[in-house]
Amino acid sequence: MKVRDRMTRQPVVLAPEDNLRKARRLMEERGLRRFPVLDNGVLVGIVTDRDIRAADISCAVVQEKRYEDYILDHVLVGGIMTPNPITVHPDTPLTEAAGIILENKIGGLPVLENERLVGMITETDLIRTLTEMLKRPSSS
Repeated sequence: MKVRDRMTRQPVVLAPEDNLRKARRLMEERGLRRFPVLDNGVLVGIVTDRDIRAADISCAVVQEKRYEDYILDHVLVGGIMTPNPITVHPDTPLTEAAGIILENKIGGLPVLENERLVGMITETDLIRTLTEMLKRPSSS
């Protein structure tokens, strides 16, 4: 089985100039935990729910609403993302992608084909695959 068979196609993306408010809103509305970051169609990073929450903590300690709004509007994704994320190709074996995720203790990998983002493979995709495989009747 290949990454292309299980990846999420057309993932929700952010741009480096998007602000923390937009990232947090997308995270909450879509229930997603990671976003590839594209600059003019080129993958330049990945931002995770952990990155967003860490930047958001500064908002939690701010007492005045105007300062919280300032932080949400002025902290940019480009400043909190992890640049140059590990990627895989759609033809990467699923077991290899799972090994990369485990070895690097990350939750997902952008999938690139011809240097263009075509999907994301996440730990959720892998667990869903495992669950489906375990539910199949065994041939005895």
